[in-house]
Amino acid sequence: MNCPNGHGKMPIKSIDKKVRFRGVDVTIQAEQHVCKVCGLEAGTLEQTAEVQRTISDAYRKKAGLLTGQEIRDLRRKMKLTQSDLAKLMDVGIASIKRWETGLIQSRSMDLALRMAFKNKRSADDCTGNRNFSIPRIKLVLAAFETFLKKDLLIEGDRMLYSAKYLWYADMLSYRDSGRSMTGATYAALPLGPQLNNYRDLIKDIIKADVKASEALTKEELKIITKISAVFPNKRDVYDAAHREVIWKRRANGEIIPYSDAAKLTEI
Repeated sequence: MNCPNGHGKMPIKSIDKKVRFRGVDVTIQAEQHVCKVCGLEAGTLEQTAEVQRTISDAYRKKAGLLTGQEIRDLRRKMKLTQSDLAKLMDVGIASIKRWETGLIQSRSMDLALRMAFKNKRSADDCTGNRNFSIPRIKLVLAAFETFLKKDLLIEGDRMLYSAKYLWYADMLSYRDSGRSMTGATYAALPLGPQLNNYRDLIKDIIKADVKASEALTKEELKIITKISAVFPNKRDVYDAAHREVIWKRRANGEIIPYSDAAKLTEI
């Protein structure tokens, strides 16, 4: 690579770079082309991608999250393919690939990874013995809207209330039948139980076609009817969720397992 300032070839050097990423200061070592005359630093597309992966891992290390290399090493130690790990966690294989190559996982997904590696909890305890279905989430929320006569699925509201109705529906369904309604995973966040990775899902839920979902059973509709009667107002379900011990005792970002459904106190 030649210096754009006309100083000739730029040799490759290993340099220390201080970067502020997501509000955290990290120091990384990177291979870059450096001009001997003006000190200009530049990199190829491959080098730039590697720098981004290095920054990601440095941040994850400081934030207490598994790095991409750690995920790969633990997966291989357990003799799991990326597909095996994806099935164990009930996530897409694309998520595993992205986490291993630089994408930063959420804290709740990091916990799910650790649980999968330690074999402490199966994916069923995170998804309630059902495959995750975005169309079914929309179908369940549509049923709540019918019974409550209120709009719940509103773009931009961060699912503040709709996620609480969903959580109760999934938890009660699991408690009564051993199977959740939507297969969703829930995390304990400061504003109560929340659909895991809800920011990435809201638009997909709004656009989802309910015709692609398995129809609700009579038992599931009874559960939705019961929840609607107990919590007729959005604030009712919000406040109730905040009184639940199974949310209170979880650390911020920690997954709320379906095995805790038997300990619900508000319904």
